[in-house]
Amino acid sequence: MISVLLIGMGKFGRTLGEQLLEMGDEVMIVDKNEDIINKLAPRYTNALIADCMSADNLETMDIPSFDACIVAIGEDFQASLEITSNLKDCGAKRIVSRATTEIQRKFLLRVGADEVIYPDMDIAEKLAVRLNSDNVINFVDLDAEYAIFEIELPKKWLKKSLIEVNPRGNYGMNILTIKNNGEIVYTISGDYVFREGDQLLVFGNTERILAFTNKQK
Repeated sequence: MISVLLIGMGKFGRTLGEQLLEMGDEVMIVDKNEDIINKLAPRYTNALIADCMSADNLETMDIPSFDACIVAIGEDFQASLEITSNLKDCGAKRIVSRATTEIQRKFLLRVGADEVIYPDMDIAEKLAVRLNSDNVINFVDLDAEYAIFEIELPKKWLKKSLIEVNPRGNYGMNILTIKNNGEIVYTISGDYVFREGDQLLVFGNTERILAFTNKQK
């Protein structure tokens, strides 16, 4: 459980807030819209109507006491920029800010963000990948070159052993774990034989894995 200050309760902020609550986190929400705060306040640890572009307002919130401060504003970049900078000045431990462009990301990092997220871009990217490769169930980027993918078992691997397929040597991917009908195979030895319904969690170069999965269509 962590304590989170969530600034900006638009659609993205509300969705994130719900997810944090489900994980048992303590969440304080802040928005300058009184109607939004009054509606959401009963669900959260604390709620405040305030304009966080004011450093004075932020100083009353004991910013260093939060494990993470999230600037979830997407429609007003100037506000996001100033709030991120103010949070840094107030001693925030970790600042996560929302951006919609690469230029915004650079500015947010420059004024104090520890991490910058692109929710709309991430959704679009994941949809594009899934549309172009039926075998990809989900994926998480680790950096510009590498990612973890959840993929369907390639048909040509069925009833073959791991050592026969040799995913690392032949396809440049490491199998982290295998899931089948909700059960997870935690220890995978070379004599493991791939079964119908196997779903693979693999790590490797993003372009190489996508090129491989596209050939399996």
